[in-house]
Amino acid sequence: MSDDDKPVPGHGVALDEVVLAEPRGFCAGVDRAIEIVERALKKHGAPIYVRHEIVHNTYVVNDLRSKGAVFIEDLADVPAGATLIFSAHGVSQEVRREAAKRGFSVFDATCPLVTKVHVEVAKLSKEGYEFIMIGHKGHPEVEGTMGQLSEGIYLVEDVADVERVQVKKPERLAVVTQTTLSVDDAAEIAAAVRRRFPSVREPKRQDICYATQNRQDAVKVLAPAVDVLVVVGSPTSSNSNRLRELAQRLGTPAYMVDQPEDLDPAWFEGKRRVGLTAGASAPDILVQQVIARLRDLGAVSIRTMPGVEETVRFPLPVGLGDKAMAGLS
Repeated sequence: MSDDDKPVPGHGVALDEVVLAEPRGFCAGVDRAIEIVERALKKHGAPIYVRHEIVHNTYVVNDLRSKGAVFIEDLADVPAGATLIFSAHGVSQEVRREAAKRGFSVFDATCPLVTKVHVEVAKLSKEGYEFIMIGHKGHPEVEGTMGQLSEGIYLVEDVADVERVQVKKPERLAVVTQTTLSVDDAAEIAAAVRRRFPSVREPKRQDICYATQNRQDAVKVLAPAVDVLVVVGSPTSSNSNRLRELAQRLGTPAYMVDQPEDLDPAWFEGKRRVGLTAGASAPDILVQQVIARLRDLGAVSIRTMPGVEETVRFPLPVGLGDKAMAGLS
């Protein structure tokens, strides 16, 4: 280590440069989901009920709550005649049926890429297929996708689960994936599925969403070039957790923060270059606040690494588009 690379005497933090991943932060599905809630509030007034957190980010949920959104898990907590929004993670057919039975006015904020998986499950089920789903037990997206069917869909979380799973129709078997998984982990588990069930049908395009893929690809480039990586994201965010795990797997110390106050100066002792990224549900305002805190810790240079420019946009539901909102103040 040269003299220039040595920690500053007295506090141990030698932080000099922040390198921003590109892309980072909000994806098109998250943008759409938040806009659905905001437009519903503008059109119908508060309260607007949302089943589950609209996206997995504490800042976003608290901001929408302050505007009049009420987040619930049980539809029994929604008054008759109320406006209800399904979160970006999607819901089961049972939830859809219950919402219709209760007569709610429903706007569906399910990410279109999750909806694509639901459509695939419905289509192949009619053709007699069973399914293996690669995902994390208890995640709302997994519950929503598995809830498209009453039977014939089996969850696997790792390679060991693949070896244990018992399906009824191995010759009519398809595989689907939670959209926010580690690309590498999902590929490893999918390979195990193919080994055990050689005739398994896979999606024409992988289920893991473009934004998850792009953010992980950016971390693969960024992590080896920095001394430590910070991921902005909430603990409940699957794709944010995967970014942290990926950097650690590549040998770079990595930490996840929900807010700038979570930064620990000890993480940066003897570190000159910090990488910074954000999960697909983390707003840019939090990234800017984290940058400001890193400046307080000594960072003087902020640069963005080259990366994929995302141009994906998803349409809003009928009733919340620009024409429907025209004239509302």
